[in-house]
Amino acid sequence: FCKRVREMINVLDLTVEYRPCPGARQGKFSEELYQLTGRRTVPYLIDPNTGVSMFESDDQIEYLVNTYGPRDGSTYDSKALWPITFQAFSMVTSTIAAIVRDMPGSKRQLNARVDNEDMRPLELWGYEASPFVKPVREKLCSLALPHVMVSCSRGSANRDRLIERTGNKFQV
Repeated sequence: FCKRVREMINVLDLTVEYRPCPGARQGKFSEELYQLTGRRTVPYLIDPNTGVSMFESDDQIEYLVNTYGPRDGSTYDSKALWPITFQAFSMVTSTIAAIVRDMPGSKRQLNARVDNEDMRPLELWGYEASPFVKPVREKLCSLALPHVMVSCSRGSANRDRLIERTGNKFQV
């Protein structure tokens, strides 16, 4: 379910802070979520811009598109989002990929520092589908390190900002 929301965040070119809860039951962030909501269900979305908080990936995806997507629905074809919005397809493909890859990020790494959740968020520039970014993001999750993901897929204004910042073309 988390992957579907991360993919929509990437499509919308949003910059988001992640607070990993490996296995949804481990670590300080999981405990904070439980204290806040009485549940340890992820993903859980908190939008500080609007004050909205919610569970349920379908609701989160709809909210993100309605809040941060194009104001005029005629400027894009909503059917192009079906790999994310069609839950059966996205769940089957995400589950198969996770099983084949031994469920990365689903449990806290045994030698992760106990104070990782207390660290200031790291900043990772990339995009969800990148084969170069995915293992880094998964490692951040298994180490329970908070991080800000700056989406920068091809065509993204953030990608242009990164090129300006580094002075290099790059592959993410």
